[in-house]
Order: sequence, then C-alpha cells, then structure tokens
Amino acid sequence: MEVFTGLNLFDVQKYIMKRFWISLTEGTKIALSAIWTNKTRAILTTTCIVIGIVSVTAMNTISDGIDRSFEESMDMLGRNVVFVEKWPWGFGGEYKWWEYRNRREMQLDYVEDLNELVPSATNVAASASRRTTLRYQDRDIENVQVTGGTATHFETAGLNIEEGRAFSDADVHRVARVVVLGANVAESLFPMEDPLMKQVRIMGQRFTVIGLLEKQGNFLGMEDTDNKVVIPISAYGSMYDLRWGIQLAVQFASEEAMENGEYEVIGAMRQIRQLDPMDDQDFAINKAALFEQEFQSMKLAIYGIGIFLTGLALFVGGIGVMNIMYVSVKERTKEIGIRKAVGAKSWEILLQFLMEATIISLIGGIVGVLLSVGITEIINQFFVAYLNWGTVLQAILICAFIGILFGYLPSSKAAKSDPIESLRYD
Repeated sequence: MEVFTGLNLFDVQKYIMKRFWISLTEGTKIALSAIWTNKTRAILTTTCIVIGIVSVTAMNTISDGIDRSFEESMDMLGRNVVFVEKWPWGFGGEYKWWEYRNRREMQLDYVEDLNELVPSATNVAASASRRTTLRYQDRDIENVQVTGGTATHFETAGLNIEEGRAFSDADVHRVARVVVLGANVAESLFPMEDPLMKQVRIMGQRFTVIGLLEKQGNFLGMEDTDNKVVIPISAYGSMYDLRWGIQLAVQFASEEAMENGEYEVIGAMRQIRQLDPMDDQDFAINKAALFEQEFQSMKLAIYGIGIFLTGLALFVGGIGVMNIMYVSVKERTKEIGIRKAVGAKSWEILLQFLMEATIISLIGGIVGVLLSVGITEIINQFFVAYLNWGTVLQAILICAFIGILFGYLPSSKAAKSDPIESLRYD
C-alpha cells in the first residue's frame, strides 16, 4: 500500500492520474504486442465482432434510410392534402373490395363543386393516370406513368418546374397537346439535346414538350416518381376513358387547416353525392397520415427483428472475445506473475487485459464499419439505406462497450491471480 506523506490532495490526485496514464500507455503497447504476436487468433476473434457490427450498422442504415425516405415521400405526397377517391388506401384491417367496387366513380365536375363548397381549400385538382410508352424519333421508353391533370395538379402533387412552364387552365380548356416531362423520361428520350418544344408521341398522338419537372426520387424507396409525364386532363380524356380512375385532391394552407378542412370535404362530398344523413359514404378520404400510421407499425416490426438479430450477433462476438481473453490470460500466467513481482498493481493488470479486449473489439468495429459502407451502397440498389456519422460513432462505442463488458471477467481473473502461483506456472 502506497503512503503519501507531506503531499496535499492536489499532488496526490496528480500522481494518481500520471500513474494511470503511464499504465494505460504501457497496457496499450503490451496489448498491441500480444495481438500482433497472435494475429491469427485475433483475426478469428475480430471476425465475430465484425459480423455483429455489420449487423448493427445495417439495421441502423436501413432504419435511417427508411426514415429519410419516408419524410421525403410524405412531403412529396402532401401532408396538407386530402385525396377523395372511389377506393380507400388499403392499410390494415379488412379491405371490403366487394363494397368499394360498386361505388360511383369520381367526376371531373366535382372540382368546381368542391371549390364552391370548401372555401378553406387553397387548391382543388383532379387527375387520372395509367402506364404507356412514350416515343421520340427512334427512341422510346416503356411503362411511363402518364397523368392527366387540371392546371392545379402541380400544386396539389408538389411538382416543381425546373425548366419551361406548366400548362394553364387555358391549355386544359382548349385540349392542348402539351406535356411536362419527368426527369428520368427527359434523360432517356433526350440524352444529348434540349427537350423543350420537341414533340413526343403518346398513344400515337403528338405532344409538345413545354416543361421539365424537378427530380423527386423514389417514393418510399421503391416507386420511381421521375418516370412520369403530365398532360392536360382534357387531352388525357381524348385518349383514355375518364369515366373511371379520377382522383380528387383538396389542398389546404397547412396541416392544422386540413384537420378541420377534412370534415368540410366530407360534408361537401355528401352534398354533391346527395347522400341522406343515414347513408354510408360512397367515397374514400385518403391522406398522408394513413401512411404514417402504417409506417410506425412497420418500423416497430423492423426494429424488433433488427434488435434481436444484432443483439444475438453482438452476444456471439462478445463470447468470442471472452473466450480468447481467457486463453490469453492462461498463456501469459507467468508474465502476470513477473509483472506483479516487480511491483505492478492489480488494477494495472486489469487495465492491461481490458485494453487488449477493447482494442480487439475496436479493430473488429472499424473493419465492420468499412464493410458497412459498401453494404449500404448495395442495399441502396434494392431498398433504402443511409449511413451517417452518428451510426459510425454508435458502432465504435458499442465495440468499446463489448470489449470492456466481455473482457472484464478474464481481466479480473488475471488481476486477482497469486503472483507466487503465477511464477510457478509452466
């Protein structure tokens, strides 16, 4: 036991801290030397940690990617927009399609009626869509979403014009053959030239390109929202049947205004449809909040599965670290005895082996993070993933925690060993 005489408390603290840092430095050097001496064993041990960290990082990158994609998709869909349709969005519960199929379709005339009956609405639009092929000269692109909309469709759908212009009410009234191209369609059909004022063919009819949409990306990481074009709904109706498939969109100034405005829309639609007070609604009110509710359920399921798998992987990695440290302590019993014989304290022995376990775990963590960068890119090809610095820092901290947690028991055993017995060990 060390006795401090003639020293004040500050000097004692300074001495203890100095010895601690010296022991930490020496322990780190010894730990690195031991790891280098037993490279194969260290590699096998870190492999367990690598698998665990890759699992943790993959779960976090997917969850972060889903969060980012969801927020962007909800902004794209419109948080302050109420959609009136024949069919409800099918989330959870029983989907009574046999009832919905007998409902009356939405009508284009409802746009004017809703404008009059819902004064709090900032925009009311109608649209209809289907897939087809677009052609320009000898180039074509298949499975393009062609949307026919009113002039207000750009506002309610959150579509911004990057070049050119959107079509106007006048274009809708005169059934103008004009089109606004999505970013991917423009890139595919016009890789080396300006699309504006060029003519493309839709269903064999010529449409003049008057505008280009800003790039939006994928909806919920799956549907490509840039693979579309928008034309006046009157021109759409001249090619396709408007007796079915119309969607109405009622936009409000804010989400707060939409909460009350939704009831106005329901009342207006019941009036338009001439429903009696006791009649069930023969239309569906859809909104982004339905996606949010479903998203929370899906997120909880993903997190639950992810936490279980990553916890299992880290537990296996931690057991691997513990086993290898027990082997290391056993092999270096005489070394421990010599260090104790020349004055090393038990806590210094403990610190030395804890540093070795932590360094092994950190090496595995760094390798795991580097692998996760590539894995994130691969995941992004099929789904959504986002790797941020917070995830990297979390992975490193988890590695340090695993090293300390699972390295403590073998390190404690080394620290408590009897120096005389240790020196006799062969």
